[in-house]
Amino acid sequence: MNGNETNRLMAETGIVPKKCKGQNFLIDDRVALRHVDYAEIEKTDRVLEVGPGLGILTSKLIELSDDVTCIELDDILAEYISGAYGDRLKLIHSDAMKVDFPPFDRFVSNLPYSISTPIIFKLLECDFKKAVVMVQKEFAERMVADVGSVDYSRLTVNLFYKADCRILETVPASRFKPRPKVDSALVEIIPRKAPFDVLDEATFFKVTEATFNQRRKKISTALRNSGLIAKGDEVPYMDARVETLRPSEIGEVADAVFLLSRK
Repeated sequence: MNGNETNRLMAETGIVPKKCKGQNFLIDDRVALRHVDYAEIEKTDRVLEVGPGLGILTSKLIELSDDVTCIELDDILAEYISGAYGDRLKLIHSDAMKVDFPPFDRFVSNLPYSISTPIIFKLLECDFKKAVVMVQKEFAERMVADVGSVDYSRLTVNLFYKADCRILETVPASRFKPRPKVDSALVEIIPRKAPFDVLDEATFFKVTEATFNQRRKKISTALRNSGLIAKGDEVPYMDARVETLRPSEIGEVADAVFLLSRK
């Protein structure tokens, strides 16, 4: 697929990319082929794609796997994907944020910026082998940021806890239509056992969220403001800010919060 083919399909379907939804269609087949190749799909793998758009990835996925599911919210795009590929795939015409993901082994998607964060968090709750996602480059940098950097975030910590994550390549904005203002990146996510133990994962994620939501405040202040500890309670690194703590140190804070909650 290229720019001319994309223009033709947009004209035929009547689809108008919605900026508010971050709809930017990939128009470079070479990038699409590399995207799919990175996923290392086997014929028996169950593949899930969120937001197939005009099918530049979909057309390649159905050649590699006998079990491809696409989730598409847009009425026009869902109708196009259904008509173009028929029973060669399973189409879920719904909001990916509201519908349960079906069981899958490989996740391959060009994620709209507007839903990148919630979809990644939802993805991390699933059992799968590998994900390769296209996201905005600045978002990709948040996914793999080092502690202390401006990009270090709740997203970084949750990903580090759940999976190995790395940027595979940068994709120029010129490879999309309409052309976005920033470049994108392909990112690989491979689930693995957490590199450190915590007493209660739910508490770990609550502490991570609460402290990064107030990242300029001291750990103790952020936790008290969030109702996770009471005045006078003590936790490790209470005078530090979360952006200076490694994920394992946030785990130490979470363990202390969990023990306080059991008293």
